[in-house]
Amino acid sequence: MSSFTEDEREEKLRHLMDVYGDGLKRLCCVYLRDLGLAEDAVQETFLKAYRTMDTFRGECGEKTWLMRIAINTCRDLRRSAWFRHVDRNVTLDVLGEPADPAQEWSQWDDTLTRAVMGLKPKYRETVLLCWYQGLTGQETANVLKISRSAVMNRLKQAKTILRKELEAWYHGE
Repeated sequence: MSSFTEDEREEKLRHLMDVYGDGLKRLCCVYLRDLGLAEDAVQETFLKAYRTMDTFRGECGEKTWLMRIAINTCRDLRRSAWFRHVDRNVTLDVLGEPADPAQEWSQWDDTLTRAVMGLKPKYRETVLLCWYQGLTGQETANVLKISRSAVMNRLKQAKTILRKELEAWYHGE
């Protein structure tokens, strides 16, 4: 555990925001289906990171640490009574360009996104972290506080569910 000066803490926060801000925003936006709430969740994520920076032990990478904070923040928002009573619908055009150019999400219709978002939360979170954010199985396990084998099982289950749902969509075109 290290102790930062105020200047070092602010510099570190700026670095984290520059490197991980867009990815966190995309993750939160897809998870919450609301751009405004996603921006709030990202801001809250960075506030929590700033407050707990001295307790970060480096047992996982910065990205994994921030993703864990972001997922927990999104979970808290989804549990709130207010969240359950608001109609949210995010389309891919509000998310901006993906960090990985190989993922051309903006050229697809939103069938895949809707299918992923229709998964049970435990599958959805795993898919978003592994396939969408590019975390490894172990990093995802660290974020979700489950075993790596549980991550692999959830991905397999999600793949089976998505295959069934998307097969009909694919063959229907």
